[in-house]
Amino acid sequence: MLLIVLYITVLTSSAVFVEPSPHDALMGVLAVICVVTGVRFDRNFVPMFLFLLVWNIAGLMSLLNVPDQEKTLQYSGTSIYLAIAAVIWACLFAENTMMRLATVRKAYILTAVIAALAGITGYFSMFPHAHEWFAHDERALGAFKDPNVYAPFLIWPILTLLERMLARRITLSDVAATALLLTALLLAFSRGAWFHFALSCAVMIVLALLTAPTQKARLRVIVLSALTLGALVAFLAILLTLPAVATMFKERAHLIQYYDVGQGGRFRLQELALAAVLEFPNGMGPFGFARVHVTQQHNVYLQAFLVYGWTGAMAYILLIFSTLLIGFRTVFMRAPWQPYIITAYAAFVGEVAEGFVIDSDHWRHFYLLLGMIWGLGAATSKYVCRQRVVGKQLPSGHTPAATLLRIPAINGLKQASGSSSVSTQASTPFQNGIRRPLSRLARHSCIIPSER
Repeated sequence: MLLIVLYITVLTSSAVFVEPSPHDALMGVLAVICVVTGVRFDRNFVPMFLFLLVWNIAGLMSLLNVPDQEKTLQYSGTSIYLAIAAVIWACLFAENTMMRLATVRKAYILTAVIAALAGITGYFSMFPHAHEWFAHDERALGAFKDPNVYAPFLIWPILTLLERMLARRITLSDVAATALLLTALLLAFSRGAWFHFALSCAVMIVLALLTAPTQKARLRVIVLSALTLGALVAFLAILLTLPAVATMFKERAHLIQYYDVGQGGRFRLQELALAAVLEFPNGMGPFGFARVHVTQQHNVYLQAFLVYGWTGAMAYILLIFSTLLIGFRTVFMRAPWQPYIITAYAAFVGEVAEGFVIDSDHWRHFYLLLGMIWGLGAATSKYVCRQRVVGKQLPSGHTPAATLLRIPAINGLKQASGSSSVSTQASTPFQNGIRRPLSRLARHSCIIPSER
């Protein structure tokens, strides 16, 4: 029952043209099912929970600056709901990890492909009212309300497909799905999302190289990455032969747009936002800055200060930094779900970077990635410690954490399949540099709750 509800909940995540969306309603159902089926809160989530709690309490306090406004109450309610959703995702991925990850992956890729098809048909007006429903201002947006949210939503499934093709196998279905998603990403014409995708791809490839178990695996990643880059350039060249795409691409490909500069431009608004941060230590409340300056400042970190005040903003920033630290530690630990944490971490790094040019504090997929990183961090800690306790498949004289960090693997297939062989591939200089501190972190976090 839990997996069915989980699948349907993720499947509806691309239909957010109304609020609350069907996905939001199903998150409530999923929460109830989690309680009924005994999904538990892991002690490793206490820091995340406290950061989210402080952030939202500060947001509620900022409502005193904007009383008697229904829209601001809805904003704070959405923030609380998304914080709860992040905790739910973390709890789900901490146990029965592979089964739940596989369910989310299948549902997410399917819904992303459906969203991509909707965006493509809307952009090219392939049937009556398609452009009206699924595109806006010559930009694809699927069943979203904003192409700048639609495009980042597509990035994690693209990364999961690319990672599987680079590291393990290439299938026709994966190639077709990737091509559709990349086309939709392009047609959204979101410069922030394009940068997000490029950065996340680079992070994913670097992590895949650093965690590859053998020289042959590393060579595969390098060769296929180069071939993939060439294929992407050729694919883009083909799309740009279409006049409808070439005209919009020429307009959107400029680093600076007309609305970025000038008295009411993005950069000027961010300067004004910095001054407002110093003037309002308790925040201006939801939409407080926009009421004064007509529009938002388009920077999630300034948004954190302006809406939630200094206390809330510091909680948000600590949440981001702690998530990056947890994810960085986890990607170098050998576990069957290592490919998932690599792609989730790469996508999250891109989201964090894109936050400097957009307000991402209410993106649903952001909290999915956030919860996934914390959940997989907890699951990996328990997995490593369990291997340490039973001494399974470990060379004599080595602790599990040290061994896993010394011989990283792209997905722990040997261990998952029961193979007793362990690679003795020499460590790279980077691995030598991070092995000791990460080993200490792994040892200190080796606290296993009683088996359920």
